[in-house]
Amino acid sequence: MRVRFHPLWLLVMATLLGFATTLPLAAQDAPVAWSSLTPAQRDLLAPLQPAWDTVPARRQQHLLEKSEHWVTLPPEQRDEVRRRIEHWQEMTPQERAQARENIKLYRAMPPEQREQLHAAYQRFQTLPPDQRATLMQEWHSMPPTQRLQWLHQGDAGGMAPAARRPHR
Repeated sequence: MRVRFHPLWLLVMATLLGFATTLPLAAQDAPVAWSSLTPAQRDLLAPLQPAWDTVPARRQQHLLEKSEHWVTLPPEQRDEVRRRIEHWQEMTPQERAQARENIKLYRAMPPEQREQLHAAYQRFQTLPPDQRATLMQEWHSMPPTQRLQWLHQGDAGGMAPAARRPHR
C-alpha cells in the first residue's frame, strides 16, 4: 500500500531538500566520495548512499552543508530528517517534479500568502487523523482548477470544507 502525502507536506519536504546553495562554484563542481563523509554524515544521509554517486556535486555540497546543522539536532529531529530524505528517495520522478513546481509556486507567493499557507498547514497537523484523511481524500478528488480556486479563496480559512466542519 502506497501512502499518499498531503501536497503541503511534499512542499515542506521539497523545500527542505531543494534550496539552492551559495558555495563557490569550484566547490560545487567537485563530487564528494561517500567514503570521505564523517560517520555522522553517513548515518544521516544513509538513505542516499545507493544513489550518492549519481547526485550532482552541487546537491551533494548542499546536503553536506545541511548535515552540519542536522547533526546538532536532537535524535528525534535527526530521525525526522532521515525519514524525509527516505521519502524523497521513494518519490517517483513525477512526484519530485510536482514537488519542485510547488516550491516555485511557493517562492512566487507574497509573504502574507506564505504565512497563510504555513498557518493552514499547522492547522492541518492539529486535526485528528480521520479528519486529515477525509481532507486528503477531498483534495485528491478535486480537479486541478478546483484546487487552485480553493487555494485562492480568502474565506477558506486555510481548510477545505470537510476540515471546517465540527469534529464529531
